[in-house]
Amino acid sequence: MEYVYAALILNESGEELNEENITGVLEAAGVDVEESRVKALVAALEDVDIEEAVAEAAAAPAAPAAGAAGGAEEAEEEAEAEEEEAAEEEAEAEEEEEDEEATGEGLGDLFG
Repeated sequence: MEYVYAALILNESGEELNEENITGVLEAAGVDVEESRVKALVAALEDVDIEEAVAEAAAAPAAPAAGAAGGAEEAEEEAEAEEEEAAEEEAEAEEEEEDEEATGEGLGDLFG
């Protein structure tokens, strides 16, 4: 989130949104800067009118907050959620298999 805030600060102050400026703002705030995240943010904001995006977000407060800059973070969150769902489904499938195996063994003992 602090990366987006850095971009908003730079936009508000009229400074250019580039890797050097964003890194400078983040370092001044005491953030441990990840170069890859800075590059991704700059690339994501390349063709975005931040003023327009902020105005649209303010006009639709009931909608989930997902500005153009939040797209990468949102995609990461969705991927993590999908991974969690897949892991849960896999665990459920394994439990079902174990249950089936356990009930099958008992019947085998009964019928020899």
